[in-house]
Amino acid sequence: MVVPAGGSLGTWEWKRIVANMFPLLVVLSIIVLWAGITLESAEEMLEEFAVLAVMVPTMVDMGGNLGAILSSRLSTRFHLGTTELDPRDRELWGDVAAVLALAATIFTALAIGAAAIDAMLFGGVVGFGPLLLISLVSGMSVAVIAIVFSFAATYGSYRLGIDPDDTTIPIVTNVVDVFGMVIFIGVSAVVLGF
Repeated sequence: MVVPAGGSLGTWEWKRIVANMFPLLVVLSIIVLWAGITLESAEEMLEEFAVLAVMVPTMVDMGGNLGAILSSRLSTRFHLGTTELDPRDRELWGDVAAVLALAATIFTALAIGAAAIDAMLFGGVVGFGPLLLISLVSGMSVAVIAIVFSFAATYGSYRLGIDPDDTTIPIVTNVVDVFGMVIFIGVSAVVLGF
């Protein structure tokens, strides 16, 4: 079992949690501004292809949720002492495969829903094929980023002696929000030739 640098993770003191979280939340808030700036710069494309604006919240939210799921599982395994993040650990690979399978399912469903909305409200301007490509490429890319940051945030927190339950979800969801927005806008622009 890996021993954290700071000893035990088992304190629930609010002062320690605030001391760990406040600087982290300030930095993450600044990083999330990038997502807003990216969205602002894509305003023209989102106006022309309004169905993309419908997809944005789900795309960003689901990527963060996938990362939160994996982070929670990893944190629990650290607390229970059942993992060392060994690449030969089949359960870790099972968690990664489950997140990727869930991502493929969710982002396919997003494309189907977006295509239905596009057909009903916007006259099928984009079409199912491009929406499926945008959704799957963006979504699976975001899922991979969520997996990488889930492992990094959980292991890094643990090694620093900070309870991963306090740090991983804010780190993963904020980073995935930013990368999710940038990737979604970039993939949409390439697929739609904007």
